[in-house]
Amino acid sequence: MDGLREAAKLLAQAQRVAVFTGAGISAESGVPTFRDALTGLWERFDAQSLATPQAFQDDPDLVWGWYEWRRHRVSSVRPNPGHHAVAAIEAHAPQATVVTQNVDDLHERAGSAQPVHLHGSLFAPRCSVCAEPATLPAPAGEPEDGRRLTPPACATCGGLIRPGVVWFGEALPEAALEAAVRAAAGSDVLLTIGTSGLVYPAAEIPRLAARSGAAVIQVNPQPTPLDPIARVNLHGPAARCLPELVAAAWP
Repeated sequence: MDGLREAAKLLAQAQRVAVFTGAGISAESGVPTFRDALTGLWERFDAQSLATPQAFQDDPDLVWGWYEWRRHRVSSVRPNPGHHAVAAIEAHAPQATVVTQNVDDLHERAGSAQPVHLHGSLFAPRCSVCAEPATLPAPAGEPEDGRRLTPPACATCGGLIRPGVVWFGEALPEAALEAAVRAAAGSDVLLTIGTSGLVYPAAEIPRLAARSGAAVIQVNPQPTPLDPIARVNLHGPAARCLPELVAAAWP
């Protein structure tokens, strides 16, 4: 409880808050993480082998089918109290920026205005040739597990539309990375939530905040490599800890 009070005091006094979220917060809504084994007909694949530019080049129907299956799964779950608490922090803090490693849209659906997606989004596909953004219809029903689907064609150049996520071997979006670095370096408090602190370069964001003088508050059920740099470690699920933190900071 002492940790909660200290974290609440830091948060309430902060002028500039950065919120950095990872897979853990969405896992609490039922979104599988990359560490989870694939299910059904997809279990014969390794997730990391599907999430590469080479995989899309070799078998675009397979990769597009998997990502559409993932998009439909995300659309079927709801933001949890942790996502709503992040939106509440944005509403209370004078200046707040949400930076996420997640490719879902749960922050947006919980009320966060413009979260920075470091790893892209399942809901922002683009052309694999000219990079023109594409619009897809809302999911009408979950595709058959393991089914290949042909990617749509780009309306501008005719190239194949690809998922708008960052694949293994690709650089993070420059604008998103710059926004994340700016928010972390300029923050008084950085909340790191549900992230392992192992996936670089995203894992450098909390460390950058600490080096810049910010108080780092970590929310995670398990200890992580970020424990030593955190001013306060709140060990527990985001869906429980974050609402408690918001209630204590702004009673």
